[in-house]
Amino acid sequence: MGGKRVSVTKESSSGRNERFRDNKTDKNMTRTDFVSEIKKGNYESYHIRKIDGKDTPVSNPDKSESNNLG
Repeated sequence: MGGKRVSVTKESSSGRNERFRDNKTDKNMTRTDFVSEIKKGNYESYHIRKIDGKDTPVSNPDKSESNNLG
């Protein structure tokens, strides 16, 4: 599998990832959309953390770099 499955396309001024792109399906998502998709089980390499009171998508810890957000 070449490249990252999900890329960050927009960050807030504080550095929070706000918009994402699924590179496999060309789907663009807001943070809220991506959180919802993760909760549905559609992105098993990612999970949700509560950061500053907001649900935030993060990569599951592993040795793979292809699922890292960035």
